Amino acid sequence: MATKLKEDEEREPTGEEPADDALSNVSGAGLGIEPAQAEGSSNDGGASEPPTETEGAGTPAHLGATKYVHAAFIGAGMLVAYITGKIVTLLWNSFAEWPAAVRAVPQLLSYGEGERETIGLVAGALIGVITVIQTYRKEHIRRWADEVAGELSKVTWPNRETVMNGTVVVVIASMIATAYVALLDKFWGFVTNLVYGA
Repeated sequence: MATKLKEDEEREPTGEEPADDALSNVSGAGLGIEPAQAEGSSNDGGASEPPTETEGAGTPAHLGATKYVHAAFIGAGMLVAYITGKIVTLLWNSFAEWPAAVRAVPQLLSYGEGERETIGLVAGALIGVITVIQTYRKEHIRRWADEVAGELSKVTWPNRETVMNGTVVVVIASMIATAYVALLDKFWGFVTNLVYGA
């Protein structure tokens, strides 16, 4: 009798799943993944293939905020080159008009004003390129520029219709405010004339 009860208990379901089945059901639960997929096995019994890299990850369309960083560095280099070139030309022209500097360095008068400007712009371009390269090589500056560009890329820019609607609202509000101030000025002038007389 005791043996029969023991066999019946083994046959009755206890309501608990085996540990392996429970883990396989939990691993894909809520993710829309079948247990076989969650464990990494495929239908053919072999190991699943690793995901492939995104195609075209290095193309300009996929650079994201990095293209803005590069554009900013190029723009800064051009600005530095232009300003430095103008400063070099201005200093050269000033020294060329100073008699003591001309006596000390007679080569200052070797070039005309047009040639000085060209040489100054070339010197400014070299200084601009060197400045940008040296700045770009500094890790903390590049990291800061990447963070700024990343934050700017999160900005939601308005579309054309929104900009047009906002512009119309501002123009109409400005016209109403102008008319109101003009009428108030006329009214105040009329009241002042009544009180103080013409």
